[in-house]
Amino acid sequence: MALTGYISAVVIGVPLGLLMGWYKKVDDIVKPIFEVIRPIPPIAWIPLAILWFGIGLPAKAFIIWLSAFVPSVINSYAGIKLTEPVLINVARTFGATNWETFLRIGVPSALPMVFTGLRLSLSSAWMTLVAAELLAATEGLGYMIQMGRTLSRPDVIIVGMLTIGFTGAIMAYVLERFEVKLAPWRRS
Repeated sequence: MALTGYISAVVIGVPLGLLMGWYKKVDDIVKPIFEVIRPIPPIAWIPLAILWFGIGLPAKAFIIWLSAFVPSVINSYAGIKLTEPVLINVARTFGATNWETFLRIGVPSALPMVFTGLRLSLSSAWMTLVAAELLAATEGLGYMIQMGRTLSRPDVIIVGMLTIGFTGAIMAYVLERFEVKLAPWRRS
């Protein structure tokens, strides 16, 4: 369920950021709402998440979604804004529609920033998950660390921390391999 929060944030956040960066009308509609939500720390949403979803996986998924959504949108937006105008003009000169130019020029040129956003989202999601579990959970690594503290068991705390570190490193590696496949022109 926690992974669902991350994946859904990326699936919604990346296209939204790309569309906001490419289409002014989308940006004009979405950006004001996004700019209100963006500065609110994901941890601040925990009380509402507990009220709406209870203590459990749906609340964690919601908090993770919020923490991963913002970096996904921001980096996708910035990435597509960095598209070389010359490439856009060449595509239009050859008769490409705005949508074709978006898909064939904008999206590929944004991929490096998109993947940076995915890595930042992953880090943010991990930090937020552990913090949420430390505050209000009955299971998970954060809960395990909290119980280690309560029981004065530093070994449990360290095992929890190392598990978080290794799992995060493995996920980052998988994401890096995925980037190499999708953007082979990038140096690995």
